[in-house]
Amino acid sequence: MHKHLTAFTLTLAAAFAGSAFAADGMDKAAYKSAKDKIEEQAKADKKACESMKENAKDVCQAEAKAKEKIAKAELDAQNKPGAKADEKVRMMKAEGEYEVAKEKCEDQKGKEMAACKKDAKVAYDKAKADARQATAPAAAPAKKS
Repeated sequence: MHKHLTAFTLTLAAAFAGSAFAADGMDKAAYKSAKDKIEEQAKADKKACESMKENAKDVCQAEAKAKEKIAKAELDAQNKPGAKADEKVRMMKAEGEYEVAKEKCEDQKGKEMAACKKDAKVAYDKAKADARQATAPAAAPAKKS
């Protein structure tokens, strides 16, 4: 399922990369059209989960929700580029992966579930820290005398 999330993200990024954007973002019509497409895809993804049962359905719904949040963050980053927008995309990816991982842990019982959720939280905290670090300004290069 993680492959689907990554594939969707790459597809969406490629679609936007080919679009004509103004230097400071996209026009309102293009933004609305792209947002509508994201919402249509999200509805289709959620509908595909309806036939599933038990935790598989919960995992599917978590993946659909994550894909939608990531796609919207990427759209916002395309519309208003900048370091904060890029950080938001990275944070949405981290949150999405965490939510999906927590749902997948529900398939386990007892200590295995607790360990799985703990591992998911550790990975999430690391991803958040990495996202913030990527946004932090680079250290100034040393001056030569």
